[in-house]
Amino acid sequence: MTLRITELLGDGIGPELRESVHAVAAQLPEPIEFVPVDLSVERRRRGQDVYDEAEARMRETRLGLKYPTATEAESPNAVLRRRLGFSVIHRPVLSIRGISSNFKENVALDIVRVATGGTYDDPGQRIGEDVAVSLRIVERRPCTEAARFAFEYARRNRLSVTSSSKHTIQRATDGFFEAIVREVATLYPDVKHRVELFDALLAKVILRPQNYQVVLVLNEYGDFLSDMACGLVGSLGTGASGNFGFSRATGEVDVAMFDPAGGTAPDIAGRGVANPTAALLAFAMLLDHADRTALGAALQKAVLGCIADGKATRDVGGSLNTREFTARVADALAEALPE
Repeated sequence: MTLRITELLGDGIGPELRESVHAVAAQLPEPIEFVPVDLSVERRRRGQDVYDEAEARMRETRLGLKYPTATEAESPNAVLRRRLGFSVIHRPVLSIRGISSNFKENVALDIVRVATGGTYDDPGQRIGEDVAVSLRIVERRPCTEAARFAFEYARRNRLSVTSSSKHTIQRATDGFFEAIVREVATLYPDVKHRVELFDALLAKVILRPQNYQVVLVLNEYGDFLSDMACGLVGSLGTGASGNFGFSRATGEVDVAMFDPAGGTAPDIAGRGVANPTAALLAFAMLLDHADRTALGAALQKAVLGCIADGKATRDVGGSLNTREFTARVADALAEALPE
């Protein structure tokens, strides 16, 4: 059957990343239909109805691949997250052989982040001249969905779960989060679970990253941890994320969107030197989620293998431009595909 994917077009290097994804998708042994929706800043300036179209297409295909978009009047990611009910963000962070970093240990983290609430849902307000306040929001449903996602992922891949917060200080909010996680953990007695204070976790991940596998955190903590972990592996531009919304009736994933972690990089847009690694890894995550596990694994293997062999773009020590790197990945993918 044809795999239909809503393709959310963006700004800056977005068209170059899209070209790379399409070139690689053409090597796959089953048909893929990309359903494009223009989310570029120029299109958004003409009216917010573009979000109606994006939401409709996403709910139809239940799968989306999003390219970087510029934030102007609003963040498209935040708008889509709200409209589609994304409550969980999954960011795998892996050390990639061939990319140099200042960190000697291998990192293999799966960061599962509650995508709503925390301090990010309330911009706050000024009171008088010298006071500003905001609410910190922790809700049961998204925390439960994130916990279930983390424990299901850990069970499927035989990993452990570490939940982390500042529950000893933020007793009402972070304490509530940890209580929800403990409730969910009882349903997964085969999955090892432990709790770490978030400030200690940051230090321990740097000291002994091998002790951590799936890390479950609230919204802003996940934001901080994801970027720190990407820094450890040598590049913010190689990370990919999955965003998940769940059916209230069944508890299953209802809609999922995958995207590269990097921005629009306007300084290099159109020059053909963008690194498509994160976009290709996001596509691999999408394939895995869509029950094309072997295809997703083959694509990931092809991307990482090329970088390990020195066939990489210039930003990570190679000499290839975007199209040249994509061609190498496509060739490697053809060899890695299952018979």
